[in-house]
Amino acid sequence: MHKLHEYLFNKAMSTSIPLTFNATRFDIRQVNVFLHVAEELHYGKAAERLFVSQSALSRSVQSLEEALGVILFERSTRKVRLTAAGEAFAVEARLALVHIERARAAASGATNLSTKRIKVGYMDFAINGCLPEIFNNFHNEFPDDIIDLRYGPTQSQKKDLIEGKLDVAIIIGKLNSNKVKNILIEKYDYVALVPEQHPLAKNSEIKIEDLADLSFVLGNEDSFGTFRQLFFPICHAVGFHPKIIQEASSTTGILGMVAAGVGLSVYAGCARNLQRAGVLVKPIINIKDLIPSYACWVTENNNVVENRFHRYLESYALNDG
Repeated sequence: MHKLHEYLFNKAMSTSIPLTFNATRFDIRQVNVFLHVAEELHYGKAAERLFVSQSALSRSVQSLEEALGVILFERSTRKVRLTAAGEAFAVEARLALVHIERARAAASGATNLSTKRIKVGYMDFAINGCLPEIFNNFHNEFPDDIIDLRYGPTQSQKKDLIEGKLDVAIIIGKLNSNKVKNILIEKYDYVALVPEQHPLAKNSEIKIEDLADLSFVLGNEDSFGTFRQLFFPICHAVGFHPKIIQEASSTTGILGMVAAGVGLSVYAGCARNLQRAGVLVKPIINIKDLIPSYACWVTENNNVVENRFHRYLESYALNDG
């Protein structure tokens, strides 16, 4: 028997839950017995697995058949076979046990909320910014609450949050929905990542127009698409489009190629927290816009632990004006 089914059977065998169908009553014990026989197609083997006598097992199946008003097995001296009714009942019975186990887990979770995994999405800027501090402080205050980190670009996090795959998304910009709360937790300035041997390496600060004719290493569209949507209009406003000669899917890749002298890059100011030999971080002084990072969550159907983490994030909220 499939191990999931076996686990569910063993769980349910310790509980008798009456079920009612068309004014007839039977319980999960009888359903478990039936499913064991349906799996083994042998009364003796099923009885051994359930640690009951074969006669008791047979009586349980007969009682279930009487309650349902159908014959579940064709019996002969040599073999046992499911009838059409038995096959149909077996499919639905297995599904029912899965749902019962889910209900049991939900009930257990509702009364034992001291430990809960909170699924939190993050993007590159967040994990290189204030997020580690937030997580560390939250863990120190609530050590039984486990944060399950899941990396994802802003666009994929938005989708995962709406679909319930994330409890919190840490993204660039807001997720605009009347069912989602957005908390501004960090604002990044724009900085240039410059190879150590680059002509701009000697400059203490840079202007955006200084980058007009230079070769760029930039995060690719899949991973840094939202950042690019913010950065490109800034370049266009001063009359150029970045000359991208290499793209990377991660911060590590960007830093590696900049260090190798492939080109320079533009990144969020959290790059100051990173250390990479051969890469210098230079402020871009005439970009007034900032890159906003929001913590977002769906406001409906949150449990106690999720709400606790939401309140904690709110304590880090910045002025969104």
